[in-house]
Amino acid sequence: MPQVLPEFSNSVKLKYVKLGYQYLVNHILTFLLVPIMVGVAVEILRLSPDEILAIWRSLHFDIVQILCSSFLIIVIATVYFMSKPRTVFLVDYACYEPPVTCRVPFATFMEHSRLNLIDSPKSVEFQMRMLERSGLGEETCLPPAIHYIPPTPNMEAARGEAQIVIFSAIDSLMKKTGIKPKDIDILIVNCSLFSPTPSLSAMVVNKYKLRSNIKSFNLSGMGCSAGLISIDLARDLLQVQPNSNALVVSTEIITPNYYRGQERAMLLPNCLFRMGGAAILLSNKRRERRRAKYRLVHVVRTHKGADDKAYQCVYEEEDPQGKVGIRLSKDLMVIAGEALKSNITTIGPLVLPASEQLLFLFTLIGRKIFNPKWKPYIPDFKQAFEHFCIHAGGRAVIDELQKNLQLSAEHVEASRMTLHRFGNTSSSSLWYELNYIEAKGRMKKGDRIWQIAFGSGFKCNSAVWKCNRTVRTLTDGPWQSSIDRYPVHIPEINKL
Repeated sequence: MPQVLPEFSNSVKLKYVKLGYQYLVNHILTFLLVPIMVGVAVEILRLSPDEILAIWRSLHFDIVQILCSSFLIIVIATVYFMSKPRTVFLVDYACYEPPVTCRVPFATFMEHSRLNLIDSPKSVEFQMRMLERSGLGEETCLPPAIHYIPPTPNMEAARGEAQIVIFSAIDSLMKKTGIKPKDIDILIVNCSLFSPTPSLSAMVVNKYKLRSNIKSFNLSGMGCSAGLISIDLARDLLQVQPNSNALVVSTEIITPNYYRGQERAMLLPNCLFRMGGAAILLSNKRRERRRAKYRLVHVVRTHKGADDKAYQCVYEEEDPQGKVGIRLSKDLMVIAGEALKSNITTIGPLVLPASEQLLFLFTLIGRKIFNPKWKPYIPDFKQAFEHFCIHAGGRAVIDELQKNLQLSAEHVEASRMTLHRFGNTSSSSLWYELNYIEAKGRMKKGDRIWQIAFGSGFKCNSAVWKCNRTVRTLTDGPWQSSIDRYPVHIPEINKL
């Protein structure tokens, strides 16, 4: 029996109807104002010079009224510009690229697991299954202390990892931007699980001999979304401190947090988390407008910690043998979905075009009044953004967001390839993804970027950026040596 081809004409017509609707609603003011302006222009052209002169002479101007009106305009303009938020620019950023000696191919990882968990073959088998489905590649890296058998996660090794990751990223950023340590006014360092004394921010101040009046902050325990929390804090500080530069450092130190027990829910982070870090330079100086890569538009933060399940879904604790690790709940993806829903409800009205907001409103009213079983309308965020940087927390996270936001494979390419090449680098993963888009030569002036991150607590945070200038193909950075090989095909199960 011959195969019946699908009827494409209806779907094509529907597509053009939707495009026409979006164009009409998004440009409604233009469609209303243009006829009015044309009508006014036609009427003016019909008037003779004498009639125009007569109209001008008929106007009576009072010098007091003119002065009062001028003063009022000046006052309103002054209040507007004084109350207008300062523009925050992202001048540039740099990501840490671990050395080849830190790479952990699958074979090496599994061999170490068998030797470290020699009394628990089921735990080894579990890790192998997780690794096969993780979406990670063969070039991800772990710190030197984890390469030992058994691992040696002591304080000295943890400090050593922090120094090499953070200092390398900052050195690269200073080289790219030409900024000097004395030019840094604000310093924010975020690292969730390693919080030594003195703090990591103090370590940076000591290394680069930063000014004694620098405003420094050290954020810990905030999870993988801490990078955007740091950006939000920097933005708030730059609003009250004019003509300033802020250095933000996002990283996660793996060495002291590598779980050495047998609990399956606590072994999963071992399969996903890898070395990484990023340094970002923000500024509110007007002279940075020309060379800055991006302009910060919005930061939206959502915290679901009031709910007990959400609070405990990513939880650091001891197992029955007294070994500390991070326990990931089975409800994690459901909780992440709820947090994302709350976050996009807030960010949607800020970024979506009028056409999408109206469709969402009509659907909401229809469900409330007519039929509660109507399928809720999911706004098309592709109308608001050209690029998406979804936290590379794991394959399931990326799959879920791609499905819920109805994104194409190209929209999530940066997230999948970052997970494959570098693994889950926690709060810094968003910057590796942004660097991937730049390295591919896809970032153009005016493009809008949506960064989405999830973190313990449970939090979902978003940042919206607008590209300030077309970014040329990069000649340095973490993707320099491998960008030509990407994107790669990532199988559902990579049999080991």
